[in-house]
Amino acid sequence: MTESDLPVVQLTPGRWGDPAHPVELPAAAVEALKHLGVRRPAAAQADPTDRPGLTDTTFLAELLGKEQVRTDLETRWGHTRGYSTPDLLRHRAGDTSDMPDAVVYPGSHDDVQALLTACSERRIAVVPYAGGTSVVGGLAPARRFVAVDLRRLDRLQSIDEISRTATIDAGVRGPAAEALLAEHGYTLGHFPQSYEGASIGGYAATRSSGQSSAGYGRFDQMVVGLTLATPRGTIKLGRAPMSAAGPDLRQLVLGSEGALGIITSVVVRIRPRPTERSFEGWRFESFDQGLAAIRRLAQDGPVPTVLRLSDEAETAVNLADPEVLGGSTGGVLAIVGFEGPRHPGVAEVLTAAGGQPLGEGPGETWRQGRYRAPYLRDPLLDEGALVETLETAGFWSALPALKAGVTEALVKELSEQGTPPLVLCHLSHVYETGASLYFTVISAQTDEPVAQWRKAKTAASEAIAEAGGTITHHHGVGTDHRDAYAAEIGPLAVEALQAVKRVLDPHNILNPGILIP
Repeated sequence: MTESDLPVVQLTPGRWGDPAHPVELPAAAVEALKHLGVRRPAAAQADPTDRPGLTDTTFLAELLGKEQVRTDLETRWGHTRGYSTPDLLRHRAGDTSDMPDAVVYPGSHDDVQALLTACSERRIAVVPYAGGTSVVGGLAPARRFVAVDLRRLDRLQSIDEISRTATIDAGVRGPAAEALLAEHGYTLGHFPQSYEGASIGGYAATRSSGQSSAGYGRFDQMVVGLTLATPRGTIKLGRAPMSAAGPDLRQLVLGSEGALGIITSVVVRIRPRPTERSFEGWRFESFDQGLAAIRRLAQDGPVPTVLRLSDEAETAVNLADPEVLGGSTGGVLAIVGFEGPRHPGVAEVLTAAGGQPLGEGPGETWRQGRYRAPYLRDPLLDEGALVETLETAGFWSALPALKAGVTEALVKELSEQGTPPLVLCHLSHVYETGASLYFTVISAQTDEPVAQWRKAKTAASEAIAEAGGTITHHHGVGTDHRDAYAAEIGPLAVEALQAVKRVLDPHNILNPGILIP
């Protein structure tokens, strides 16, 4: 099965993934959690209690049609927050504090533009919503709001086969985009772990990265044009692939997380679908040895489509069978993927760097389980574990200290709370000058797990800043990273962003409190 064969999944509110295919923890995993002090909680999930919403939605019905405006509790609850662990814990507690007052379903760019103009006139906040897969508080603004569900913006508008570009509506979900392009023999090559639920507009608004970024690039590198609706009018960007006509304003919109406008469509680079695809595993004695090998490929080539390196802890947890690592009980696992024929130079570089080839077994196991891995979080939470992820990026020279600093901060803070954690890490999304580090954290929950994680995340964020990393590589800023982002770019840059916000959104209705302080 390839990514274009996967279905579009309407995520279950408060639980990740396709409700028709839940995941159960193996008995051995449940037993292993006890060593971390995890105990299954007795409290059942609370039902949400409704609260008053908009008293008058007449203007919304006049703009979009009565059938495209929903104010019932079920719909509004289903558009409340995203899928970070704090989001899921609040959902389980029945917390409706971030619930929208209404959900609307525009069917075109003109609908979105008219909606923003009308809401700005009435000082009603709006939040764009497609897959809802934010994990950084990107769907929980600072005041009451209307959720703008973009699912009806679901077309592949056009393909330019000469330029190899496609114009795609923002509401098209990842699997649907691949299926539409596959009919014409093309692919985006963008496969983030949120692929089943995330949307084209969400990719652009958060500068998403996918597993194949080494070969295809990040999503913002794929975007050559876009259309943005703002309270003051429409902006269209991207007359040519590159230009010297002033600053590239596409880069201002990419990563703006709905704070400067709602992206309604993008023009993206496409490529012919590969005729073959393969993934293979490589073993290294240590993470440092593997790091040097991956850096060699990233800087000097040849660069495969996928490059990923798990540390010792992640390798041990994900590969319980030592036979997979050539009979060894130690070492680390690298995954190397190819879209198209293998380049023999990759194996030469990895072998020279001390790598041991493991064949396609580990690679295919990883590929096939990649989109199922996030499904494990809900049963882990059910058992009473606290499980969450965070990521950063840094230059190659900074990565060892960055990894050590974040790991130490997480272990120290959670241990001081009486819940010593297991911290896993992998490297991915490589560039000539550096790469991303992705951490998974598992511990027992305290009686206040949201506050527990907030303290741990704050400690990790401080460690990232101290080691010279960025607060986020691909998860985005939202509310969770807003203050750290402001510190990272400095007060003058924040003031510049605030000035742009005032011009495009003078009444601060666009996702207020998200991204921009």
